[in-house]
Amino acid sequence: MQINDNFEKLPESYLFSTVAAKLRAYKEANPEADVIRMDIGDVTLPIPQKAITAMHRAVDDMAEKTTFHGYGPEQGYDFLRKAVAENDYHKRGMDIDANDIFISDGAKSDLGNLGDIYSEDSIVAVADPGYPVYVDSNVIDGRGGKLIDGRWSRFVYLDCTPANGFKPVPPACHCDVIFLCSPNNPTGVTFNRSELKAWIDYALREKAVIIYDSAYCAYITDSELPHSIYEIEGAKECAIEVRSFSKTAGFTGLRCGYTVVPSTLFGYDRAGNPVSLRKLWLRRQTTKFNGASYVIQRGAEALYTPEGKEETAKNVAYYLENASMIRTTMTEAGFTVYGGDNSPYIWVKSPSGEGSWELFERLLSEARISCTPGVGFGHLGEGYIRLTGFNTHENTIEAMKRILEIFKNKK
Repeated sequence: MQINDNFEKLPESYLFSTVAAKLRAYKEANPEADVIRMDIGDVTLPIPQKAITAMHRAVDDMAEKTTFHGYGPEQGYDFLRKAVAENDYHKRGMDIDANDIFISDGAKSDLGNLGDIYSEDSIVAVADPGYPVYVDSNVIDGRGGKLIDGRWSRFVYLDCTPANGFKPVPPACHCDVIFLCSPNNPTGVTFNRSELKAWIDYALREKAVIIYDSAYCAYITDSELPHSIYEIEGAKECAIEVRSFSKTAGFTGLRCGYTVVPSTLFGYDRAGNPVSLRKLWLRRQTTKFNGASYVIQRGAEALYTPEGKEETAKNVAYYLENASMIRTTMTEAGFTVYGGDNSPYIWVKSPSGEGSWELFERLLSEARISCTPGVGFGHLGEGYIRLTGFNTHENTIEAMKRILEIFKNKK
């Protein structure tokens, strides 16, 4: 058989796999080292007790003939889709129908799989720096072209720099598909309403689709900032929204998220005829996906109970406290810092001008802290690192103590 040659175009290793390999090598060489991980962003708190109780009950359902569940609906069970629509959208004043919500095994899968419904010829716009899945999945699907000086020839890159606050702005050229993330991974910045409106106006004008990654929207504490792109007029005609329960409720190991594809959203076939994207995504899911687990969906449903909301909010507040601590300490140590408020991510530039991997190696060897090199998120991430607030309070306090010991007197 002939392989998909696009895989051979990709860099040999995925960013987080490279970080993990370097960390393994360091630990093998230094078995006594107590390394504090602030890189991949896995959570450390257990999932809310309300979800645990619901999943135990759902497991018991599977033990009885009358309550057993086999194959579920590919789009997700009605009980969870209705809970999502009511709590995440209706209560915030957005008219999103439960039929437009697709439950999945997580945001990462959907962000990659959405490429099945748009043409291989599509011009894709990605932020630099940005989450690697946006780039790599489209390269695999044949939309990348050639890798030249760290950038793919067929992509439109949306430069994110200190000059624009690391928030991409609409380009002068045409794009078909645009990946946006807010709060952003890796930079931790968040779009305001006027910034999102500019993107919606652009997408409507260009007949483009925005794939809006709002996996971290629960971390937005500023009431003036939008939690969803659908809070902005016109978004239902040009945007798909992807969300996750991973970083809000600790579902990283359980795998559950959802994607919203409004019935008012259309793409166009080669003859220029409008085609419902919701219809295409439903066809894709029914062909390639058997639905998220019944047990896990019952756990996710419980997150929308009053008790579940309270427990989830406590987890989010815990991680935000860590992020604030990191932001304050890194600033005190002389670093240039972005994010850390309304976001669990902190984007950091060294005062000494090291490259991303150099700073990674320095933090690992001198402070025994593992971070994520910013250059792994794109060409313009060089010189930065990403830290996360997802560790424990105790580890975060210790990590920041180490940072101050090494850097405070070397500004």
